[in-house]
Amino acid sequence: DPIGALLAVLVFEAIIAHHGSTGLNSAVEVFLKMLGAGVVLGILAGQSLGWLLKKRAIPDYLHGVVALGSVFIIFAAANQIAHESGLLAVTLMGVWLANMRDIPLENILNFKESLSILLISILFILLAARLDLDALKEVLVSGLLLMLVIQLVAQPVKVLLAYDGKELNWKERFMTGWIAPRGIVAAAGAPVYAGQLEALNYPKAHLFVPLTFALIIVTVLLASFTARPMARLLGVSEKDPHGILIVGANAFAIAVAEKLKEWGFRPLLVDDEYRQIQTARMAGLDTFLGSPVSEAADRQLNLIGFGYLLALSTDAARNLIASLRYDPEFGHRSVFTLADGSSRKTSARNRTARQHRRLHLFSEDATAGSLMDKMEKGWTLKATGLTEQFDWAQYQQQFTTGFLALFILDKNGKLHVINSDQNQPEPRAGDQILALVAPEGAPISDA
Repeated sequence: DPIGALLAVLVFEAIIAHHGSTGLNSAVEVFLKMLGAGVVLGILAGQSLGWLLKKRAIPDYLHGVVALGSVFIIFAAANQIAHESGLLAVTLMGVWLANMRDIPLENILNFKESLSILLISILFILLAARLDLDALKEVLVSGLLLMLVIQLVAQPVKVLLAYDGKELNWKERFMTGWIAPRGIVAAAGAPVYAGQLEALNYPKAHLFVPLTFALIIVTVLLASFTARPMARLLGVSEKDPHGILIVGANAFAIAVAEKLKEWGFRPLLVDDEYRQIQTARMAGLDTFLGSPVSEAADRQLNLIGFGYLLALSTDAARNLIASLRYDPEFGHRSVFTLADGSSRKTSARNRTARQHRRLHLFSEDATAGSLMDKMEKGWTLKATGLTEQFDWAQYQQQFTTGFLALFILDKNGKLHVINSDQNQPEPRAGDQILALVAPEGAPISDA
């Protein structure tokens, strides 16, 4: 988007210079003035804001507001110096700030995401409301021709320049070029540039906005209706996630990972205890030696195709930190952690704050201590299939000494993690149940 916005400004200025009555020297002077003002103010603003953030001179809750205010100020200041240099200045400001090291940008990025959704939604509604349908019909043929040029020529060339065979294979590059995003920069800039072109009596400037929107409409519809069939045809469509990130490599976690692997899933155990990781490796499991919230984990863990996080560590604090760290990646409904017993405590000083709680694995009583105690007493993991004759009710009656249901693999191959949510699917015929089962002859348990 920043590169597209910059190119739009530069191309627009070139058109104005070419169409105007001023000479080449004057046009170059205007262009250099715009470029100089935008670059200097953008870099200075980015460096200054980054320095303030790094020194913690701005409270965290004001990061987003201060950044937005800075954008307005720099945009106006740059335009006062050189017309149309404001967009260049604020774009370079953002690029410069994003590439500075050790700058806390999380609050700005979160604020930006919410603001972008709101503004883009409003922008498209307002711009679409101004469309002249008669003018849209007038550019329909030229819009289709332009779409073909972009789709069949410009997009493939852009993708070939952006990626090589090491990053993406030819199928992935073809798919990227087919559905590459387009629209928001053009939609935002078209009305501004069209108005100025009309003021200069540029030929057919009134068709600029309809042509832009015709292109956006056609390309968006094309990508929307053809993306899934094209991905399946090329064999690059993402299948249901089979990767499961497991925090902790204790005996229970290893036993769970082995059973999930037998079901066809791809568990990855993360722990910083070398002996536990070594035991998991000896069992033929994928492992990562280190903390799940370490810098090494951020750089080296490839979580493409992973759909769940199971926090099974015996360290409750580590489970909590890992669940908070990976919640944005997996989603709140796919991050599970063992209960730490704090929810049963009556004092608010001891209970985990509500915004930090995640869905508890298996049951509210299934703490790390209780599970490890069961493993030491001989409890084992057992997978059992249900049929019409052997249903869920009969399953529960079979294990009289006690069992703790952990996972359900339905007949369609989808994994359901049993958790503290009240709306749990009831196992049906064709499903498989993975449970922690008490040994024969053990005292009857309430688990």
